[in-house]
Amino acid sequence: MTRVYADMVADLFHYGHVEFLRKVRALGDYLLVGIHSDDVVVPYKRRPILTMEERIAVVAGCRYVDEVLPNAPLVTDRAWIEKHDIHLVVHGDEYAREELEYYCKVPMEMGLFRTVSYTHGISTSEIIRRILERQPRDEDAPSGVSRPDAAPL
Repeated sequence: MTRVYADMVADLFHYGHVEFLRKVRALGDYLLVGIHSDDVVVPYKRRPILTMEERIAVVAGCRYVDEVLPNAPLVTDRAWIEKHDIHLVVHGDEYAREELEYYCKVPMEMGLFRTVSYTHGISTSEIIRRILERQPRDEDAPSGVSRPDAAPL
């Protein structure tokens, strides 16, 4: 049985995430998905909107996923691979080679690394952009009505 591993933030889970997990699952028999904590994500991205528990629940509900691993490390090392008996580490191809080499150097050196194609046109950042773009502006509101301040992302 081939145990395949992918890690992700999984914020605002969408069909791009589902497609990624479908492609990853097709490479093996058992899919483990590591979910990064807010503290791991914030230095290189924005703080997730969904809580860790919400992100775990939505990923666990995806039919391609067999197991969810909370608090996944940003850099996949040998200890993590051995602890979870991982046979293949998979990442999306949207990252530059240098970034992939940083995050996945050990699985690459072990010959356990593959990429799958990114689903273009959808991302959590794109969803947030769409939401903000569709927010009414004060000048669009009926006379005497102002829109509530949007919560910061």
